[in-house]
Amino acid sequence: MSKKFSPLRYPNSRIDTDSDYLEMRVVEYKAPGFDVGGEDGSLSLGTSTDALQENIENPLGFIFLPIPENIQDSNAVSWGDDSINGLAAAGVGAIKGTMESGNFIKGATEQAKKFGEGTFGALGDKSTQDLASSFFASKAVNVLGGNTSLDGVLARSSGQIINPNLELLFNGVTLRSFSFSFDLAPRDERESDTIKRMLRIFKQNMQAKKSSDGGNSSGLFLRSPNVFQLNYKTGRRNHNFLHKFKPMALLNMAVNYTGAGTYTTYDDATPVHMKLDLSFQELNPVYSEDYDSEEGKEGVGF
Repeated sequence: MSKKFSPLRYPNSRIDTDSDYLEMRVVEYKAPGFDVGGEDGSLSLGTSTDALQENIENPLGFIFLPIPENIQDSNAVSWGDDSINGLAAAGVGAIKGTMESGNFIKGATEQAKKFGEGTFGALGDKSTQDLASSFFASKAVNVLGGNTSLDGVLARSSGQIINPNLELLFNGVTLRSFSFSFDLAPRDERESDTIKRMLRIFKQNMQAKKSSDGGNSSGLFLRSPNVFQLNYKTGRRNHNFLHKFKPMALLNMAVNYTGAGTYTTYDDATPVHMKLDLSFQELNPVYSEDYDSEEGKEGVGF
């Protein structure tokens, strides 16, 4: 069980009801798991965001920092080009028809017949005849040690290639990353202690755990590090404009203890100027449905 800590605030000055700041909640990680239920015993895959909601409401502690100098978000999805020629499409259609038929053997026979009729029926077309002859010619050349393709033979012989039916198709989602930089310059002993504790908490909670129950462990397994829920705030309220975050893992933390370019410390050995760089990545992608619950509320959404 991770230890809770009292809220940390830098700078230590009071945050008014109209002050903007970045709230960081340190949250104990909970695996999304698998849910097998329902009358049909269907398998449902949960998400880390859903699994962590209770822990987000009861975090291990809070860290409050000034709004960073550079605020930005970037949303992206992955699309890629894909092609399928007419013959391959006909084959896919035949296989799909077979799989959807109630009788596999009968369906396979009927779809094979349709595929053959469509293919050989098209052979009356000159272009299709060129395709057939070019196919066998390319195979023969390659058997003899050549290195050519069907499209290459077609282009040389008839000046045409098989229509690839090229399209841009959706092929996946992405996970957003965020980086923050903070200047830390303690003005008194209290702020020095706050910064020291804050850096230690960041370091400790981004690391994996060897123990499964807080006690001794053989080290055979590693538990996931704790995660972070960030929110831009205005006083006690969520910021009226800036974007939101999903729960995030702290991937990288860098501290420059000579932020002014030279080594200078106070009497208690605290550096007078430090720079803190934090790199986070969200645990789950952003989906269109995530905006449904946000419609009419504060901010631009995720």
